[in-house]
Amino acid sequence: MSIGQDVGSWRELRHHTSTAVVLAGGVLIGAITIYVAASLLPTAVQEIGGRPLYAWTMTAFLIAQVVATMLVGRSLSRYGGAGSYLIGFGVFAAGSVLCAVSPSMPVLLLGRGVQGFGAGLLTGLGFALIHSALPRRLWSRGSALISAMFGVGNFAGPALGGFSAQFGSWRMAFAVLAAAAVVLAVFVPRALPRGERTAQVAPVPVRSLTLVVAAAGAVGVAGILADRVAMAACLALGLALVAAFLVAENRATSSVLPRSVYRAGAKLRWIYLSIMVLASGVAVETFLPLFGQQLGGLPPAAAGFFAAALSLGWSVSQLVSASAHRAATIRRLLLAGPACLTAAFALLGLMQTEDPALLLVLAWLPVLLAGGLGIGIAMPHLSVAAMTSAPADEAGKAAGAIATVLTMSTAFGATIAGLLVNLGGPSVVMSARWLLFGFAAISAVGLFTARRAV
Repeated sequence: MSIGQDVGSWRELRHHTSTAVVLAGGVLIGAITIYVAASLLPTAVQEIGGRPLYAWTMTAFLIAQVVATMLVGRSLSRYGGAGSYLIGFGVFAAGSVLCAVSPSMPVLLLGRGVQGFGAGLLTGLGFALIHSALPRRLWSRGSALISAMFGVGNFAGPALGGFSAQFGSWRMAFAVLAAAAVVLAVFVPRALPRGERTAQVAPVPVRSLTLVVAAAGAVGVAGILADRVAMAACLALGLALVAAFLVAENRATSSVLPRSVYRAGAKLRWIYLSIMVLASGVAVETFLPLFGQQLGGLPPAAAGFFAAALSLGWSVSQLVSASAHRAATIRRLLLAGPACLTAAFALLGLMQTEDPALLLVLAWLPVLLAGGLGIGIAMPHLSVAAMTSAPADEAGKAAGAIATVLTMSTAFGATIAGLLVNLGGPSVVMSARWLLFGFAAISAVGLFTARRAV
């Protein structure tokens, strides 16, 4: 793994404004779409019905997103960077329009699936094209900018959804997302060169896709089950299918992940695992407003800030961390990231009590910001490390696979969070402790994977 390099400045990145807008914008609208649904779907259900299918709106989106990230390499080899982006924005816009005009929940589910596929393409392309669309010295800046969009989406998504629902027009949010995709598509011909297609089109990894869809489906089902045993069984099935996916990948002639992942002594596998551990910790945000309201006695608007604190720390810190270029400094950041996240979750778990004082509740915020800082200081350097650890002919695949790892982390992290909260119920305090101590243990695994990565 190449650690330490010449790092360009943010001012230099301005010379690639169009490229940065397309790469970051594609990831941003996909991130917004993940969070916008949570704010406006309760209002949508009141109008079009379909409450039993409510939870599947996220499942359909995530499964389609995971599948699309695995097809990024094939899309690039067949249509090139510009063509692939136009397809991604077009599919996303079509899905958003379908959601906006949905007369019933089944149609909305179809729209969410189409949206998810477009968002997956855009997310995968964002990471895959950093190494070819930007100079190498700007890879760290580009990775930080793109990764920060997930945090920005956590702010913008609920705001857009809540604003639309507040004014009784939940369909407007989807229309805005469709319009944004069309506007960003206008920048594509200027931002990305044409003629990047390869003579040989990558084959579709059917077996890998089937196993990943099955794994994501099992995890999605686990997230909507109330019975703990059934939830744990579905989660175990999902993990088993992921293991089967890795075995199939190792034996396949055409793989989704770079072949170097499966070589003895490969650093790339530990880099991906480190990314997965850090990214899965964001799933804790889902339940923080609940704890803020029921334990801290905060109003919903104030409790919502706790969900945003982790993402805020993540987004801001990685923009600063991207400036690091000395090898020793980057190694320290990679190791400090999971350590900081582990300590934050463990400390926050210790702070969960019945009827806490207001000052104790307010102290949650800096702890959450510190946890987000742990994600942010390591993530851009892990992304660059993934690109530089693979052989030159697999650099694009290694970069694109980052998106697959991130989307799988989102799906599994959300389900594990739901399982931990249910294990602690019906006590809210115990649910909070199970969640936070559980993710502290998961984050601690990152100490081992990061050490192996460096």
